[in-house]
Amino acid sequence: MKIRPKRLQKGDTIGIIAPSSPPNLKQLNNSLAFLDELGLSYQMGKSVENVYGYLAGNDEDRLEDLHEMFGNPDIAGIICAGGGYGSARYTDKIDFQLMNEHPKIFWGYSDITFLHTGMNLYSDIVTFHGPMLASDVGKSTFSDLSRKMFQQLFEPMELHYSAAISPLTSISGGVARGELTGGNLSLLASGIGTKYEVDTRDKILLIEDIGEEPYRVDGMLNQLRQAGKLDDAAGFVIGDFNDAEPKKRKVSLSLDEVLDHYIGNLGKPAVKGFKIGHCEPHFAVPLGSEAQLDAENLSLVILPGVE
Repeated sequence: MKIRPKRLQKGDTIGIIAPSSPPNLKQLNNSLAFLDELGLSYQMGKSVENVYGYLAGNDEDRLEDLHEMFGNPDIAGIICAGGGYGSARYTDKIDFQLMNEHPKIFWGYSDITFLHTGMNLYSDIVTFHGPMLASDVGKSTFSDLSRKMFQQLFEPMELHYSAAISPLTSISGGVARGELTGGNLSLLASGIGTKYEVDTRDKILLIEDIGEEPYRVDGMLNQLRQAGKLDDAAGFVIGDFNDAEPKKRKVSLSLDEVLDHYIGNLGKPAVKGFKIGHCEPHFAVPLGSEAQLDAENLSLVILPGVE
């Protein structure tokens, strides 16, 4: 069992960091009213407004922000401003023992998947795959359901996902139980062969992505297949694959055909259609919490992510 971080209380201070690319500062500023609504104060990381090419400051500055927020006893949780690219550049320098000794809420997705995987492996803590401040919260499209998902940080609650939230389709039937792991497919694939490759043994693997054509998804799933990650998994939660239509080729396999080939043929419980990922609403989930996927009745239940 992973360590569940302590729940938030109104009046707590959360740290805001940009572990990857520079966030949209206007949208970040817009998001702060939502933190006020939650009754939270906030402290900005020093590199949040930095721009170093496609990175939010150099690797040392972004790593320092991450360490400082985990080590600071006045910070109750950490929410990422945005993703983009770059968190994997310094993962091998992260003090995972610091996070294990000071477990606290860590929330983000997309490029943040590399950090989630590292923390789940080496800090043994539950982390949260959910909408980020500049990328999602600060936009006019931020939905009521996405807002409600933040309540799981204030009290331990079981999460229930059914076809009432979005249309779900079973790729392969059965019931799977295990820790929920995974996130952005391209980041999971890029971790293969490193110390930070996702551990899927007896776990329920979540995958999602954006802007990846079917042939690209095919290549990434094939990489996971050849690394044994699909065979090891107990089941599959297929999140949102935003903008996955073929563009380069007039004739293409569909995304559904690719998923059927790699996941349907395994005969393990697998369901697609979850609004988890680069989408609205965005159903936020705790990675490392125990979950049950029922591919017969099309439901996902996840145990609480906080203490």
